Amino acid sequence: MEWPANKVREAYFTYFAEHGHTFVPSSPTIPHDDPTLLFANAGMRSGVRVVYYGQSHCTKNYGPLELLYIKKLLYKPIFLGTADPTTDFGKLKRAYNAQKCIRAGGKHNDLDDVGKDVYHHTFFEMLGNWSFGDYFKKEALTMGWDLLTKVYKLPSERLYVTYYGGDPEKGLEPDNETRALWLELGLDASRILPFGNKENFWEMGDQGPCGPCSEIHFDRIGGRDASALVNLDDPDVLEIWNLVFIQFNREADGSLRPLPNKHVDTGMGLERLVSVMQNKTSNYDTDIFMPIFGRIQELTGARTYTGHVGDADTDGIDMAYRVIADHVRTLLFAISDGGVPSNEGRGYVLRRILRRGCRYARRKFGVTIGTFFASIVDTVVSAMGEVYPEITKKVDDVKAILNEEEESFSRTLDRGERLFESCLTAAQSTGSRVISGADAWRLYDTFGFPLDLTHLMAEERGFQVDQEQFNKEQEKAKELSRKGRGSAKQASRAVILDVHDIAMVDGASVVKTYDEPKYTKEVITAKVCGLFLNHELHSRLDRGETDEEGLGRPFGVLLDQTNFYAESGGQEYDTGLLTVGNEAEFVVENVQAYGGFVLHTGHLTFGSLEVGQTVTASYDSVRRAALARNHTGTHILNLALRNVLQSEAGDQRGSLVAPEKLRFDFNCKGALTTKQLQDVEAQCNEVIKKDLEVHSQEVGLAQGKEINGLRAVFGEVYPDPVRVVVVGPKVSEVLADASNPKWQEYSVEFCGGTHVSSTKKIGGLVLLEESSVAKGVRRIVALTGSEAKVAQDLAVKFKSTLSTLDTLKGADLKTALKSIGKELDAIPISAPLKAQFRERFNSAKKVFDDADKAAKLSQVKEALDAVKEKLNSTSEPLVVEILQVGSNSKAIVGAITHAKTAASHAVYLFSADESAGRVTHQCYVPPSLIKKGLKASEWAGVVADIVGGKKGGKEESAQGSGSEVSRIKEAAQAASDYAKKLL
Repeated sequence: MEWPANKVREAYFTYFAEHGHTFVPSSPTIPHDDPTLLFANAGMRSGVRVVYYGQSHCTKNYGPLELLYIKKLLYKPIFLGTADPTTDFGKLKRAYNAQKCIRAGGKHNDLDDVGKDVYHHTFFEMLGNWSFGDYFKKEALTMGWDLLTKVYKLPSERLYVTYYGGDPEKGLEPDNETRALWLELGLDASRILPFGNKENFWEMGDQGPCGPCSEIHFDRIGGRDASALVNLDDPDVLEIWNLVFIQFNREADGSLRPLPNKHVDTGMGLERLVSVMQNKTSNYDTDIFMPIFGRIQELTGARTYTGHVGDADTDGIDMAYRVIADHVRTLLFAISDGGVPSNEGRGYVLRRILRRGCRYARRKFGVTIGTFFASIVDTVVSAMGEVYPEITKKVDDVKAILNEEEESFSRTLDRGERLFESCLTAAQSTGSRVISGADAWRLYDTFGFPLDLTHLMAEERGFQVDQEQFNKEQEKAKELSRKGRGSAKQASRAVILDVHDIAMVDGASVVKTYDEPKYTKEVITAKVCGLFLNHELHSRLDRGETDEEGLGRPFGVLLDQTNFYAESGGQEYDTGLLTVGNEAEFVVENVQAYGGFVLHTGHLTFGSLEVGQTVTASYDSVRRAALARNHTGTHILNLALRNVLQSEAGDQRGSLVAPEKLRFDFNCKGALTTKQLQDVEAQCNEVIKKDLEVHSQEVGLAQGKEINGLRAVFGEVYPDPVRVVVVGPKVSEVLADASNPKWQEYSVEFCGGTHVSSTKKIGGLVLLEESSVAKGVRRIVALTGSEAKVAQDLAVKFKSTLSTLDTLKGADLKTALKSIGKELDAIPISAPLKAQFRERFNSAKKVFDDADKAAKLSQVKEALDAVKEKLNSTSEPLVVEILQVGSNSKAIVGAITHAKTAASHAVYLFSADESAGRVTHQCYVPPSLIKKGLKASEWAGVVADIVGGKKGGKEESAQGSGSEVSRIKEAAQAASDYAKKLL
């Protein structure tokens, strides 16, 4: 084969490397730094490579440290001008790569189409090259044409190009510049075609970077004029490359504003290009997929893949081949990048992909699902592991996750199909061919059955799903969820700088904020450089209108220097005050950084602020101290986890440093044992007791990476120089002997956060809880300082409460066990200590339960003996007895059962449980006495009228319970009197 897939990719890399572009490794398919993002996506309408927020695109304004993640190819900050200009990321001018992409969620979702045709995929590779304010249209078009016709040697007469034809209604002119450039490159005018907004105006979403684009299409057949088939989804005339010219920003009001700089962002799907280079009519017929098909056939014994679609695919086998081959690639890359199937967000999408594939495997190939997908993984790893080595490192973990998910779904699928049949039956009973949307929602929400499978199964049976009703049910659930959330007050008062604001601020010669004082000074004086309100800079602002809570209007303050910490790296922002003597006071509610500017947002309580004024800036030292304790505590916790878990502990997956707690997410295959939690907590507190000094220093990135035992956040890219934080030795001491293994004994991390000066100031650390975030990812929530002390005091108090169980017996013990059990469930104390208390509590409860069980067995015997004796000793046909068996219904039932075997007496038995405030009663009437008019159900009614509660039963037997314990003797007498009248 002249052009195998690997050669096609490598030729692209070589070309752009030779043309001055920097190679940037593919970002992970999973954007770990923000759980609200689904997947890295680089479809032809998503050239900036990522940023899907569920059903809508990203419009979030990121702080500078969040943008230092070059491996994500999150180029949007460069387009917007918000990237930190001091980093390699911010300095980037030309780039190229092959980006791993997953297109299975959000606005551009190909999942439901995979398999139905021969060109949709959920996982694909996007070849791309970028210019950031460097070259523009002419160079981009020239390089694109040159690569296709001279390197790949595609026949130029088979290539057609499109350009933006304008939109008179929106006042947008045609992109005649691009058309003219194509003419200069030698294309005939008949093969340069104008199209509208849908095809040739690229946008991220309702807001954000955008601009016209030019697509390159290829005619597989040739020897004809195929211009009329461009953009008609003809499989033989397909788009292979999209060159986007990003020159505008779509504003919130829908208007377009030119960006400060112009950029190029191109995307070419590798799978399509390979099909062209290998002269195949389908992506699935190339060497990318055929080895996977071969493995599927080997595992299933199915017929050979023939490439049919629709009605031609009579048995559906070809569609099943495509679905499984596509989905196994998606799952392998997503899980290798840290994704895990779960019940929400991207995890649910992955679970849905696997479950969709499993159903095809079982239905079309007759596979017993459980290990099927894992059996295909090695084939994909063999083909792509050299280009993407990350998939070779976690093969066993990927297989284990797939196997567990498959096995779980085998049960869900069996149950779901049975429930689906009941939904069909319900629809048929009304004469409808539409499955209720409420039923479909219940299948999804309660039983985890994916909606697309419900649609698919309905179509197979000639039914439809009421999608509108499903959506209404889903919205009801969302509304209930929203009602449970906290107030959005703070969010509604947010003030942010967008791309144009930053350009405006920069253009107004406002100095970038010097923020080094945040590490050293609690109070500083600073000069007001800008006042920001309603996307404008103001020279003076006063309190203005107040809201319903009496707060002044929110606005932003830019200072020449600040000691406030802007939110980043998991650490929350500082709050505090900006004051001008007794003339003005500005309450700082939030602090964020945008492209080198630190914006302090809040409101004036009195007075006014003016540009040029000198203010006293003081952060809330109590809040800052709590943040510092928790941040240093996070570092100590990270070290302790590594020491205790050894090889079981993986990369950090996220963190939150708030004043009241810290949260730390990390890779781990399973839950930590109580012993492991004890050891982690003990090691943390041992470091705290040692009162080790905490040192920090900026060092060269390369030099810092040489430190033995360095801990860094998974997938993070750090600035150069980078701040190194060491707990114990001085940074200079560590750097002087960086390879020394003894540094593994200390906490050494890259970190830009604020910390205590010594560990003793943390006060103590309590592991509040340890839980699962997703498969393979665990979360620890911990407390330090006063919060930790409160938890420790609660534990001491609860230990004393727990000890009272040793002094109680009987009903008192039963009552105490109930109350103490509830308290134990809710009490916020050390997780390992809580586990010890739980063990002690369970031991006491078991002793009680065993004794209670023995007592109840004894009561059963006592009740039976008492009734036997009474039946044998009386000549009257009536027995009414009050037994001393408490609420032991088994004792009464056993005695009544014996009476039934005798069938000679009418029997009514009572028992009272004073501690529970409950009267239990049950009666039996033999057939011979029913004939005389005594019926059990009516007899029980007489009793229920006295003791209260409900009763039920039939003529022969009835029972009930009430709350009027003090009237039990009265009820027994009434029962006796009533029966005697009839007998």
